[in-house]
Amino acid sequence: MYDTLGGGGSFISTKELTKMSAVDRSRVLRVARMEPHLQFMCGPLLRFDTIDEHGIWHGAAMVVTADAGSIYEPFPMLIYEWDPDRSMPTTFSSFGPSKPASPPNGHGLAPVDSRRRSGSTTGRNNQNGSGPGSPTTSGSPGSWNQLNTVPNFDLGPHPADPHSTVLPTSPSGTSFPVQSSSSNGSSGFASFPFGGPNGYGILNGNGLGANACKESVVGQEIWVYGGPGGTFTFWRFLIRVPLGEKEMAVTYSVNGGQKMGFHVPGRRENMRLAAHSCNGFSAGVNPDDFRGPGFKSGYDPVWMDLLSKHAEKPFHVLVGGGDQLLMREPELQDWVTKSKPEDKKAYQLTPEIETTLDRFFFNHYCQHFRSGAFARANSSIPMLNMCDDHDLIDGFGSYPDDLQMAPVFRAVGSRGYFFFLLFQCFTNPEIDGLVDAPGKHVYQSLIVGQIGPYIPFPSHSSLSRLGPKEWMLMLDCRAERKKDQVCSSAEYDKVFARMRAIPSEVEHLIVQLGIPIAYPRMVFLEQALESKFNPLVALGRNGTMGLSGFVNKFNAEAELLDDLNDHWTARSHKRERNWLIEQLQNFAKARKIRVTFISGDVHCAAVGVLRTLKLKNKPDIPPEQDHRYMLNVVTSAIVNTPPPAGVITMVSSLATKVHKTLHTTDTDEHMMPIFATEPNGQSRKQRFIMGRRNWCQIEFDDRSGAIVFDIRVEREKGYGATVGYSCQAPPPRWVKES
Repeated sequence: MYDTLGGGGSFISTKELTKMSAVDRSRVLRVARMEPHLQFMCGPLLRFDTIDEHGIWHGAAMVVTADAGSIYEPFPMLIYEWDPDRSMPTTFSSFGPSKPASPPNGHGLAPVDSRRRSGSTTGRNNQNGSGPGSPTTSGSPGSWNQLNTVPNFDLGPHPADPHSTVLPTSPSGTSFPVQSSSSNGSSGFASFPFGGPNGYGILNGNGLGANACKESVVGQEIWVYGGPGGTFTFWRFLIRVPLGEKEMAVTYSVNGGQKMGFHVPGRRENMRLAAHSCNGFSAGVNPDDFRGPGFKSGYDPVWMDLLSKHAEKPFHVLVGGGDQLLMREPELQDWVTKSKPEDKKAYQLTPEIETTLDRFFFNHYCQHFRSGAFARANSSIPMLNMCDDHDLIDGFGSYPDDLQMAPVFRAVGSRGYFFFLLFQCFTNPEIDGLVDAPGKHVYQSLIVGQIGPYIPFPSHSSLSRLGPKEWMLMLDCRAERKKDQVCSSAEYDKVFARMRAIPSEVEHLIVQLGIPIAYPRMVFLEQALESKFNPLVALGRNGTMGLSGFVNKFNAEAELLDDLNDHWTARSHKRERNWLIEQLQNFAKARKIRVTFISGDVHCAAVGVLRTLKLKNKPDIPPEQDHRYMLNVVTSAIVNTPPPAGVITMVSSLATKVHKTLHTTDTDEHMMPIFATEPNGQSRKQRFIMGRRNWCQIEFDDRSGAIVFDIRVEREKGYGATVGYSCQAPPPRWVKES
C-alpha cells in the first residue's frame, strides 16, 4: 500500500483512493501537463557554471525533445522562481514511519549517521591525517539513513523517465503546506524529485513573499540529432539567480509542466558538493547482482543514498569525475574482433559506422540520464562534469599513436567527446564558439585549451567559484592526452593564468582529476606487461590456453596496460606529474591557498597525502602550516563493481611502499589509513583501500576553515545505505609570500 499526500496535507492511502470517484482520483493524482506539449527524450538536466563577482549564480538547464511528438510554437520556455525571504521547507521529516524499521533480512543494516555535521568529532580527529579513520556514526534515531525504512523505492514522477510512476504527486498548480518545522536544520524539497523517498512531497510550502522573483527564458536550439527514430532537438535554458543572504530553493518548470527544483547557497556561504565517478557497469557485469530488496535496478541503490542526504541537507553541485557511461561496441564487432592490430588500423570509416556511433551515444545518454535515481539527481542538483576515457572508449589517448590515428578509433573518440560536451556540459562548439575571453562564451568558467591530437576539439577545463572561500578546477585530462602527455603546456599555461586571478580571500582550491595523482604505484606490473618476453602476452595473442582475454582487444598488448598507461604514476607521465605537483605547491605557497585533489577511475576509495618531507632531527610541519600538504581524495565507483579482492589486496600492499620520486622537491607521499574498520564496525587489515561502491560529500566547516571530505561507503552490497569515512583539508595557515 502506498501513501500519498492529500490536498489538506494529510496522507491518503491507495486503498482509500480506490473508494473515490474517478473525478476525485484524477484531481489527487493529476500530473502537470506541458502547454504546448513537449515529448521529452531526456531531461531536464541541470548544470552549474560559476558564481560571478556580483554574487550572481550562473547555470543552465537542458532538455532533449522528440520533434514528432512536440509543439514548438512558441519555442519551449523555462520559468524559474525563488524567494530570498522564504525559509526553506522541510520534507524528509514529514515522510516515512515514526521509528526505524528493523534491518531487512538480517543483513545488519543498523542505524547509521546520514549526514556528518560540520565540526564532527570524526572530522576533527582526522584533520591531520595522522590516525586511522573509522566510520562516522550517530546515536540519533532521527538522522540515520532513511533508506532502511523504505519498503519499496518508487522514485515517483519524472518528465522523461519512461518507467516513472505518476503515483502520487501534487495536483497541477497546487502546493501542499509543510507540517513540520525546520528546527532540525534539515531541508529538502526536491530530491525524489520533490519530497520523501517514494517521490511524494511539496513544491511550495507557504506561498511567495514580497521579494519573490520569477524569470522566464526561451530555449535555445543547440543541436538536432537525426536518426532512425526521427529528429530530436536539444534545448538549452541559461539560468541566473542573484544570491540572497541565506540559502534558497529555486523551482522551475518547462512549458508549465512538472515543477522541479534545486538549491543555491547564501551569498556568504560555501557550496556543499556531492562527488562521484564511474556511473555505469562494465561489460559482463550483471546489474541485478547489485540490486538489493526493493530496488528496481542495480544502478539505483547508492544514488538513492545520495538523494536521501540531499533531502536532509541539499547539495548545491553534483561533481561528476568521469566515466558517466561506459562505451561498449556491440555494433562495431566486425572492427573489434579483427585479430590483427594492422587490420584495425586499416579498417575504413564508413557512413554506416558514423551513423552507428551517433546512434549509440545518443540512445545511451538519453536512456542513462533519464532513468532511475540518477535522473532525479541530475534534475535537482546542478552538475559539474569532466571527461574520462569510458565517456569515449576504454583507455582513449593512452594507446600508441598509430592506433589512435586509425580512422574508426579516432571517430569513436571524436563523437564521444562531442556528446560529452553536449550531454554533460550543455555546449556545442559550433553554436557557442571556442573563445573563452570574458563575455565571449555562455559559460564564464570555461578554459579552452588546444585541439587534441586525436580529437577535433580543444580541451574544455573550467574554474568555478563555489563560495567566498573555495573554488574548483575541473582539469580536462582527456582531450589532449597522448601516451606520453596528459595535458599540453598551452593548456597548463591558460589554466594557471586563470588561477592567478582567483581573489586573495579564497583559501581552498579543489582540483578534479579523473585519475588519482597520489595513489599506489604498479611500476613492476607495468614493466612486466610491456615486456616482449612476457609469455602470457604471446599466448594471449595466439588465443592459446584460453588466454585471449589477457590481451587488449584493440592492439593486442597486455590487458590492463592501457589502464596503467593512463595513470599519472605511469613511467611516461611521471615527469609531468611531478612538475604539476611542484607548480601547484608553488601556487599554494604564493597565494596561501590549500590545494586538494579529488579523483575517480579506480573503482575503490582511498586518500593519498602529499606533504613536506620530514628531515632528520627536524619536527614535522603541522598540516595547516604546510603548503605542500595536499590530499587526493579518491571516490569511485558509485555504480560499477569494485575490483576483485585479489586486486584490492595487491594495491593495499603497495600502499605502504615508500616513494622517493618527489624527495628532490622536499615532498613525501603516502596513503592515509582512513579505513580502520569495515562499514559494519569490524576491524580491518587493509586500511588504505576500500573496495566498495561509494561517493563523497564535501562541505566547508565554518568553524575551523577546513573542507571536510566524507567518503560514503556502501554498507552492504545492493542495499545503498552508506557509512562515512571523513578526512579534512585544513585551512592554509602559513605566512603568505610578499
